[in-house]
Amino acid sequence: MPTISLCMIVKNEEMHISRCLDSIADLVEEIIVVDTGSVDQTIEIANKYTTKVYSYPWRDDFSDARNYSFSKASMDYCMWMDADDILEETEKDKFLQLKRSLSMDVDIVMMKYHTSFDEAGKPSFSYYRERWIRNCSLYRWAGAVHEVIPPSGKIIYSDIAVSHKKINAGDPDRNLNIYRKMLTEGKPLEARHQYYYGRELYYHKQYEEAVSVLKQFLDSEEGWIENKIEACSVCANCYYRLGREQLALNMLLRSMSFDLPRAELCCDIGKHFLERGNYHTAAYWYETALNRPKNQFSGGFVLPDCYDYVPLLQLCVCFDKMGNRQKAEEYNERAGVCKPYSQAYLYNKEYFERLKIS
Repeated sequence: MPTISLCMIVKNEEMHISRCLDSIADLVEEIIVVDTGSVDQTIEIANKYTTKVYSYPWRDDFSDARNYSFSKASMDYCMWMDADDILEETEKDKFLQLKRSLSMDVDIVMMKYHTSFDEAGKPSFSYYRERWIRNCSLYRWAGAVHEVIPPSGKIIYSDIAVSHKKINAGDPDRNLNIYRKMLTEGKPLEARHQYYYGRELYYHKQYEEAVSVLKQFLDSEEGWIENKIEACSVCANCYYRLGREQLALNMLLRSMSFDLPRAELCCDIGKHFLERGNYHTAAYWYETALNRPKNQFSGGFVLPDCYDYVPLLQLCVCFDKMGNRQKAEEYNERAGVCKPYSQAYLYNKEYFERLKIS
């Protein structure tokens, strides 16, 4: 059975770190904690779980710190988690089963990463990340921010999920500042980081600059298809906020020049027409979203609701607006199967009941 070193980099995580380590400590053989400058009780708490706590100067480079944590590992595989991540109880048996059954020729194990949740705690945003990585010099982190381990070797996908559940918000400017510093120092951004830089600009409401960066990324021959498709969505959101609605729609449609339509983009296009009263066209795009396959292994960001709940709920609205109440109610009931606790579904259900009485 393979052994695992949990490798963490932390700073001022006294609110999170115990919860994280309590969820995983009994499942791994070694815990490495690299502190990059905490001024709270993070180090003291970490010392309760492991003797392998190291201080390391922060250099505005996540890969640098993560690689240092990996350098301290002595087990077969390195596993990374952030302090605000947890392994839920529902995942622990699967985790142990994978350890028992894992072939030792596997180099990387990809696991789901749930980063957003609905009102019932059901994941609403997830994607796969490299989670167990063979402990050898071939596998090292790259990228000062939004860091990754370039995939190679034998890779398998597991349905085990790590959940990201932050209690307190971190520094919202950190990633953008790192990119700004890199550019000031004359360091060019490779295609992947152009995409993420554009996203950071969007999050900071710097829409004009975000559009410029994202269009440069989209026009280049380099870059990953999933990033290209997602860049179209982010760029469209910028255009909407700048009041350039036709350019926003054009950008959403451009996403299909890279690959077959994703349900997420179909829902975005449907929303465009729904908000402008073009219910027939909106319904077409929401129906298309329902028929798109969900590829969880693409590595792209997946919004599970865009493959069932969202288009069903919006088709309810479209057909109600078009005067087909029976079909509208049918779509609402199908949305309710997906999320019986949804306030929107329950509101619509009450709405249709009132119509029957009046």
